[in-house]
Order: sequence, then C-alpha cells, then structure tokens
Amino acid sequence: MLFLNPEKAGTQAPDQKTQDLMKKTVQFFEKKGLEGIKEDDQASEWYEDFIHFLAEENVLATLLTPAGYGDEDTRFDLSRMCDFSELTAFYGLSYQYCFQVSLLGLSPIWMSGNDTLKNKTARLLKEGGIFAFGMSEKKHGADLYSNQMKLYPAENGSYRASGSKYYIGNANKAALVSVFGRMADTDGFVFFTADPEDEHYKLQKKIHTSGVRPAFVGEFSLKDYPVTEDDILSKGRDAWDASLSTVNIGKFQLGFASAGICQHAFYEALNHADNRVLYGQKVTDFSHVKHLFTESYARITAMKLYALRAVDYFRSSSEKDRRYLLFNPIQKMKVTKQGMEVIDMLLDVVAAKGFEQDTYMEMAIRDIGMIPRLEGTSHVNMALVIKFMENYFFNEEEFEDIPVRREAKDDSNLFNQTTGKLASVTFPYYRKSYEGVSLPNVLIFLEQTDLFREMLYKAPPTEQQQKDHNFMLHLGELFTMAVYAQLVLENARLHKVNDDLTDYMFTFMVGDFAQFALAHLSQFDLTGDQETYLEKMLKRPHKNSSRDQRIWEELVLPLKSSYGVKTGSAE
Repeated sequence: MLFLNPEKAGTQAPDQKTQDLMKKTVQFFEKKGLEGIKEDDQASEWYEDFIHFLAEENVLATLLTPAGYGDEDTRFDLSRMCDFSELTAFYGLSYQYCFQVSLLGLSPIWMSGNDTLKNKTARLLKEGGIFAFGMSEKKHGADLYSNQMKLYPAENGSYRASGSKYYIGNANKAALVSVFGRMADTDGFVFFTADPEDEHYKLQKKIHTSGVRPAFVGEFSLKDYPVTEDDILSKGRDAWDASLSTVNIGKFQLGFASAGICQHAFYEALNHADNRVLYGQKVTDFSHVKHLFTESYARITAMKLYALRAVDYFRSSSEKDRRYLLFNPIQKMKVTKQGMEVIDMLLDVVAAKGFEQDTYMEMAIRDIGMIPRLEGTSHVNMALVIKFMENYFFNEEEFEDIPVRREAKDDSNLFNQTTGKLASVTFPYYRKSYEGVSLPNVLIFLEQTDLFREMLYKAPPTEQQQKDHNFMLHLGELFTMAVYAQLVLENARLHKVNDDLTDYMFTFMVGDFAQFALAHLSQFDLTGDQETYLEKMLKRPHKNSSRDQRIWEELVLPLKSSYGVKTGSAE
C-alpha cells in the first residue's frame, strides 16, 4: 500500500470521515479527467471548480481546523494533511499548492493567543475560505531579517501597515492573509492578518510561472492598511518562532507533493511503454527500460518511506525530542530532489511522448523542479542540516523508539515549537537502526557512513574549509545521505518491506554516496587524510540480477494498467 493508487486512497485512514473525504477528492478529479486538468493548465485558468469542491465538501475546514474550533470530526492531523497533499499533487501540483498555501496562512493564526481571530478563522473555513501566507518579498525572498513590511503606530493604539509581498499563493481569493512584518517604532517582528476585501489591500498582479498555472501566485501591497490589536497574531520572539514553525509544517508537505507527482508519472510511463512495440520487441522488455522503471520504483518507495517516517517523528515531537528539526529540512530538500531524479528517469523511457501537451508527464516535467527550489529551499535547508552533524554522530543520547503514527489525533504540539538551541538537539547512536540487518548493500552503505564519521573525527574540515560555504554545503550532501538512509531503513522494517526491495534501495544509495564523495574529491582542495577517506567511500553496490528480476516481475510490472485508463494516461 506504499505506492499510491487513487482507487484505494484513504482506505487505510483510521476514521470514516477521512476515508470519505479522500474518496470524494478522487471522484472530483476522475470526473474532471486528465483532459480537463490539462485544459485548465494550458489556459492558466483559475480552478473555480476545485475551490467550489473544497467549499462544498468542507475539505479545508475538516483538515485544517484544530479540535475545539470546528465540528466534531475536524482536527489538525499532520498525517492526513500529508496524505491529502500527496493525493492532490498526484493530479496536479497546482491543486496541492492551494492546500499548502492555506495551511501556511492558517498556522500563524492557530499558533497565536488571539481566540477572537481563531473563532473567526474557523467560521471562514466552514464557509469555504482559502488562506494565504504573506511572508516573502520581491527584493529579499526568504531573508526574513530584511523584511520591509512595516506597522506604523497610529491613533488610539492602532497601526497602519504599508509594504508589499511577492510570490504569494492564493493572494487573489484568500479569506484572510497572515502577514509577517516589523514594528516601525521598535523594529520587532509581528504577525497580523489582512483582509483582501479591504480597500487598502491591492492585488498588484499575477506572477506567471511555468508550473502550477491554474493556481494564483501573486504580488499584493498594503498602503496605510488599518490594523488593530484584534488583528495581531503575535509580536517579537513569538512572531519569529511562528514564522519558522509555520514553514516547518507547511513546507514539510513538499515531499509528499513530489511523491504524488512521481507516482502518477510512473503509471503513465509504464502504461505507455507496455503498450508500445519497437524493433519487434515490447518496450518494457528492453533491459535498460526495466532498469529505469525498477530504480524509479525503488526511489519513489524510499521517498515515501522517509517522508512517512519523518511524519512519525514530527507528530511525536516535544521540547525534549526535537529531532524533527533535522528530518524536516531533509524532507523539504532531499525527498523533493529525488523526485526530480525520478522524473528524469521516466522521461528517458517515454522520450518525446513526455513533451506532448495532452500527457501528465509534460506537466510533471514543469512542476517537479519548482518544488525543491521554492525560495531557495535546497540551499536554505542544507545550511540548516549541517548544523546537526556533530550531535548526530558524536553526542548520542537514548530515546524511546518512535512507533508508526497514523492515528486520528489533533497535533496541537506542532503549535508549540521553539526555535534556536540547535546544539541541544541530540540523537541516538546512528548504528542502532542497522542492528540485525545483514543485507549486503545495507552493510556497504553502513561502511561508507562509518568512514564519513571517522573522517569528520580524524580529518575534520580545516578552518579555511569551514569558512567556504560551498565546501560545507557539499559536505552536507554526504551527511544527508546518512540521515536519509536511516529513516528509510527504519520505516522499511516498520512497513515490512521485503528484503529484495530494501537491498535494492540501498544499491542506489551506495552509488549516490560514492558519487557525492567523488564530486567532493574533484571539486575542493583537501588534506591528504581527507582524500584517503573519500577514496575509501568510493564503493560499488552489490549486484544481484535475480533480485532485480523478482522486483520487476512481482512489484513493478503488476502496476501496468492498474491506473491511468480512465484519465487517458495510457496512450
């Protein structure tokens, strides 16, 4: 059940309401069909029918209202949010984008102590409202310190807000926009809400992008917008924490969006290839095509395993256990970049067919690369990841095992995140996840990881290398591989993934690790000891043709025609 089939979407959900919601979402898209989805995409047509569906079925109110503020079945449940992100992106990233942006816009509200605004927001959600997150600006992007949206003191303790925001999703139709800015008199951070219907709110333009065309990415400005204390969500450190915590929740969805796109593209590519004969031979009988499909399937499975395991840690987080602060940026960066690799491989299979305008693949090609690059996501997240290297490898601490967390639960702990103090975030011994595993490629990868740790201890980056941002970011790729593999292996066991597939997933991880080590050798000035360690990391995966054939016959090929015919994806 790891590989998404829309016909079975939601069947494993713990409650009937979620099952019904997922089923109705599938019915909406299947009725619209690939042809209808592509028509809106090609025309950059705002998806009024989708917005109507969300309102009619109370989708956002159900998924994004915390317990106590909505109906009995509403809850802020990270697990089912991620499921919905994956499902909507399966049909098109623009649909997931509307949901994710609403989640971003809502989070600072739910994190605030402003109960008046919380109750108002719950009502707007029930009325079918969507939401927006006014964070980034044209000149500064994700540089929050340079934010130029200002609140100026006015009469009777009120304020006037002036400034503009850029690359803002749902800016055209949001019921409320959560706006991040600074107090003009103190320069302190502040979050407040703005109503797009107010005359002081001006929608400047739609920003036309190559992907997510039916969505609305826009620029808006506020000019002397009236703000009272009732409109303010948080100030000072609370506002700063809310900004980063909101990104943790909302941008976390990106990994599931990438997985959704890859799975739809996989079905389409497999159906196309299996129905095609070249040089007297079925395309799926060519050895290189089998390899591309098998590796794509394995990479998608690893993406799902990592992303789902990261959910477990995030839902289980507390002030004592903040390991999610490492796992989340890897989710936003590594999982999404793996999606780019998968689409590249599938495109090599379908070739020219993938560029035809009536295919899902053509849309996937445009959308997949946007995901890890939004607001410099890859670089920003890697810079965060490397802050955890020392504690991950050298300052281990005992933790209770985290179980699979799929239960119907309100994740209100996500509203209480704290920022900073990254040096206090510790991890258990990294080798613990490998105990009892004897699969050949898992053991090879563990040897590479051990060598990397030993290099950090015995031949650490020099003072000059530490000052080289490019050097440290690239070193972070090797560290990221170690963490990625840990969560994939943990979840492979929890989900009882068979040994063939687990070992195969580690073949590409061994190869990827070796490629990063080779690139590090090639690109940077290194000490002699560093070169020796990196050369030792250049290991080859263990080959097993009978294992590969079993995966192809038992896991990959059976997916042909299991999805795609209804939406015209096969041919």
